[in-house]
Amino acid sequence: MTPYFQAVIFDMDGLMLDTEPLYKAAWQAAAVDFGYCITDELFHSLIGKNNTDSEAIVIQELGVDFPVVEFRELWPQKWRERVASGGIPLKPGLLELLDFLDLQTIPFGVATSSEKHEATFALSQVGIYERFRCIVTSDQVSKGKPAPDIYLKAAEELGVAPRSCIALEDSNSGATAAIHAGLTTIVVPDILPPTEEVLAASHAIEPSLKDAQRVIEKLIFS
Repeated sequence: MTPYFQAVIFDMDGLMLDTEPLYKAAWQAAAVDFGYCITDELFHSLIGKNNTDSEAIVIQELGVDFPVVEFRELWPQKWRERVASGGIPLKPGLLELLDFLDLQTIPFGVATSSEKHEATFALSQVGIYERFRCIVTSDQVSKGKPAPDIYLKAAEELGVAPRSCIALEDSNSGATAAIHAGLTTIVVPDILPPTEEVLAASHAIEPSLKDAQRVIEKLIFS
């Protein structure tokens, strides 16, 4: 009998990879070089959103004179410098979860607000790029998270109906996207706590991917 849940779709930053502190440091350092300050509060409002939407929020907050084109060139350099010096930490339980899904022959993919070149670089750096059946990035859809587009496309590429997919997310924007796409959503919060709306609409809120794996086991074996 075909199981009801037939695929798992992962967010990337903050969920699989502990990259948010690296992004925050890079964005803040790049802004300082141009004489601006991206506060922790401002950066937190960008979590889960794509670069275009994040830049729009920064411009709205810091003013139209903010040198967004130059900033767009500088922050990735600072981000890669940090990766080169310290690597990208994996979230605890990730490899065990991927191994479990492989053992159960359940396909899994990625739906990330990062752009293709960023996702390819990050996943390759930690040696898991080839493990995913599909990798859908923000530059492949017209609307980024919290719109559902990226999860709908990932489900389509996996060949599985959204209702038969489990989504794993850490951010409110990402969880909202997965929920609105019709996926059963498990949230593993990273920096920000889930909103009341996400709490109410998610299948589960778990402290780690290890805990999330136990929820997934119950879903696929029920």
